[in-house]
Amino acid sequence: MKVDVLLGLQWGDEGKGKVVDVLTPQYDIITRFQGGPNAGHTLEFNNHKHILHNIPSGIFREDKLNIITNGVVLDPMVFTREIESLEALGIDLTKNLWISTKAHLILPTHRILDAASEAAKGKSKIGSTLKGITPTYMDKTGRNGLRVGDIDLDFKAKYEALKAKHQQLLKQYDYEYDLDEEEKFFEGIEMIRKFKRVDTAYEVNRFLEEGKSILAEGAQGTLLDIDFGSYPFVTSSNTICAGACTGMGVAPTTIGEVYGIFKAYCTRVGSGPFPSELLDEEGERLRDIGKEFGSTTGRPRRCGWLDLVALKYSLMLNGVTQLIMTKTDVLDTFDTIKIATAYSIDGELTDRLPYDLDADVKPVFTEMAGWKTDLTGVRSKEQFPKELNEYIRFLEKEVQVPIKYVSVGPDREQIIEM
Repeated sequence: MKVDVLLGLQWGDEGKGKVVDVLTPQYDIITRFQGGPNAGHTLEFNNHKHILHNIPSGIFREDKLNIITNGVVLDPMVFTREIESLEALGIDLTKNLWISTKAHLILPTHRILDAASEAAKGKSKIGSTLKGITPTYMDKTGRNGLRVGDIDLDFKAKYEALKAKHQQLLKQYDYEYDLDEEEKFFEGIEMIRKFKRVDTAYEVNRFLEEGKSILAEGAQGTLLDIDFGSYPFVTSSNTICAGACTGMGVAPTTIGEVYGIFKAYCTRVGSGPFPSELLDEEGERLRDIGKEFGSTTGRPRRCGWLDLVALKYSLMLNGVTQLIMTKTDVLDTFDTIKIATAYSIDGELTDRLPYDLDADVKPVFTEMAGWKTDLTGVRSKEQFPKELNEYIRFLEKEVQVPIKYVSVGPDREQIIEM
């Protein structure tokens, strides 16, 4: 069997959680392969909204195994809150959630360092979610980090040593802080102890040998990748398909289908370049209709038209085999829909993302007629208005990848297979 990968193609918030939930019945195992509580994957069904930060989005299907793998950074306090909120719904996760012993832990001092560093940047701040992600990955690459497996190996002494290192670093910032969350942190460690902790690289590869089907769920989006995103306004992990290999411990030859998710328009949270951003009433209209506020931070998302230059770049990096378009219904009331098909830089047209995306990049738009139809009640592709079909055909011709699913609303029932 192969590992199928599902990831975002824009700046995150593409709707990955909902799609994973919809696809889960086709798989035996769902994994999260990178990121941490800076991600917020939203699922909506039976008139209830659920937001997951650490836990794979297949968790609402009782017969599926969900695995937090080594590429994830895990905050014990956030994890505890997630578990308790799901337990309140009558869901016992101890039977179908495993955690990698090699997943790194986010300490309270990681989050303090994150906040202190961001505050020191002033106007040049990155737009961090302040969840301690960057300092945790820095400790990981600096070979100082604490991992889930350490909770069984003189953990308190290791914790105190890393905390002392962080406190030394904090002396360089003029930043007031306290450590009143330590008790909750160690309560979170005890919560982690309730779950099966394994070397997930061995287990995932064993499942593949046994013929089990696996879906790997990515967090954030391709344009936030540490190597290939809009650096330095990026996250601290590899969000692209290659990140699934290092984030799970599987060989590139095990990758099967690659599902790429994109919105019918674009959004971005925080700082950083955004060529097709709308700073007018249309941008506000997209935000209001799409309820574009961060599921993790609550911050309003910046909105703009679909950017095919960026999308084609993401497709190239990930080897996407099937596309999934979300939030199509947000465009229901627009008379005209625009698509950025090229950039103009100093009067020269290009279809490539420049090294400096912050330069004077002007999108070149193609305009199409809007469908002016309420899609939220549509349940089959045969009900699509012709303008939407033309929009889909145009995109498929441009990117040369088929659109497999179209989402027309937040509920798991509002996704149409093409």
